[in-house]
Amino acid sequence: MFRILFYLLVVFLLGLGFAWLAERPGELVVTFAGYRYEVTLMVAAVLIVVIVAAVMILWWLIRGIWNSPYTVARYFRVRRRDRGYQALSTGMIAAGAGDGGLARRMGKQAAKLISADQEPLIHLLDAQAALLEGDRQAARDKFTAMLDDPEMRLLGLRGLYLEAERMGEREAARHYAERAVEDAPQLEWAANAALEGKTGEGDWDGALKLLDTRKPASQADRESAARRRAVLLTAKAMETLDADVQGARSAALEAHKLRPDFVPAAVVAAKALFRQSELRKGSKVLEAVWKKEPHPEVAAVYIHARPGDSVQDRLTRAKKLESLKQNNVESSLAVGRAALDAAEYKLARDAAEAAARLGPRESVYLLMADIEEAETGDQGRVRQWLARALRAPRDPAWVADGYVAEHWAPISPVTGKLDAFEWRVPMERLAQVIESGEDFAPASSVTPAVLPAARETEVDDAVVIEATPAATPPPAPATGQETGEKASPEAAGPQKDKAPTPPQSVAAKPASPDLAKRDGARSEEADMSAKPRLPDDPGVDPDEANGSTPAGFRLF
Repeated sequence: MFRILFYLLVVFLLGLGFAWLAERPGELVVTFAGYRYEVTLMVAAVLIVVIVAAVMILWWLIRGIWNSPYTVARYFRVRRRDRGYQALSTGMIAAGAGDGGLARRMGKQAAKLISADQEPLIHLLDAQAALLEGDRQAARDKFTAMLDDPEMRLLGLRGLYLEAERMGEREAARHYAERAVEDAPQLEWAANAALEGKTGEGDWDGALKLLDTRKPASQADRESAARRRAVLLTAKAMETLDADVQGARSAALEAHKLRPDFVPAAVVAAKALFRQSELRKGSKVLEAVWKKEPHPEVAAVYIHARPGDSVQDRLTRAKKLESLKQNNVESSLAVGRAALDAAEYKLARDAAEAAARLGPRESVYLLMADIEEAETGDQGRVRQWLARALRAPRDPAWVADGYVAEHWAPISPVTGKLDAFEWRVPMERLAQVIESGEDFAPASSVTPAVLPAARETEVDDAVVIEATPAATPPPAPATGQETGEKASPEAAGPQKDKAPTPPQSVAAKPASPDLAKRDGARSEEADMSAKPRLPDDPGVDPDEANGSTPAGFRLF
């Protein structure tokens, strides 16, 4: 655009010049070699312009003829390069589509037309073709050769890292990732791999330093970096809590500031503050996180902040938590447990019933069983609450990659991923599928003699239910009694001895006392499911204790 305007300006100035000469007539006299030449000024100006134009055209022709060999050579070179890039493009598309043969042919053609030193993508195409053809060693050799080229160094490290990961060589993969981070800290894959390596070794300071070298580009990256930093600071505080209380306090408080709703950071910070006799500040930290995320561990640390407190003092602190987060299951459970310890059974029962209305789950019914046992000692009601706990929804736990843990951890024990644990309800999985071809009625319509017995085991703190063959129904007693008549205790005794005994429950280190109690209840129910009920069995619903009892026996 500017060039066009410049040319128009030049033509305009020439027009003004010629118009100026035309308005001022005159003659130009030139004497040369005895001859005298007289021309007007307008003719002289035109002749000068023509001579300049002729000289320029002549110079252009001479220069074109002089440079013609180079021009011809450049034409063929550009054409050859275009063909090479076309072959390279086709080969890259073929490699992406999984056509190893075409990628190899196009790579060879591109190498003939383009020098590999001028175009490093030829090495990448060769490596991709080797991977598609299954020649892993050739691909690794190509990636290794790329390390000598500064332009291809990161690409070679990436290829070697992926190959090491594929072969399960974690140490080698981590080595390549750390080398890549040294050259380019902004690489996501390299930074994550190096970070996982340092966290796996417990080098929290090194992980924090590596995280600080990265510069987040967007708001989402900044939030992710802050979340990871909070996790690393919490892990560092947990590790140094016993040896360096002040350092653990600083790290935990910084993590709590980065993530105010992060329960592990608040718990560690409160523990460090309590050890330094800063009860008020530690309580404020727990109260702040309780308002955002009620958690049983927060309640336990808050209620037992001072070891010398009486049960009434702990109950008062539990009520304080309930006032901060009303109409919440965890608040009601905290008050119920504290009231049970203080022997205030009515308050404990009211809190447990409120928790059952808000969110019926396993821990609520286990608490009701504890209250019933402590207040009345009625084993029938206790067993009824335990049976309800057995069928109730499970309590939330720390879960990462299918692994259920009692306490939070910074990394997953399965994959080594940072910040993998989540507080949620774990998924229970059946370890063995019941043999196909058998029709089972719903649990409510199956008698204990037909329902298969179950054996539960604890594997890595996760409940696994294994199905076992169904017990054979005991033969009916030949007592000559009519149908519907109750059997006497003497007649029931031999049947009880002949009934098959289900396998014992095998538990591997229960995660908590509630879990141990739940296992005991399940084992007891499995024993009872294979034996006929006695007339004086107290397994009735507490709600029906004062009403009419139906004829026959009743399951939990």
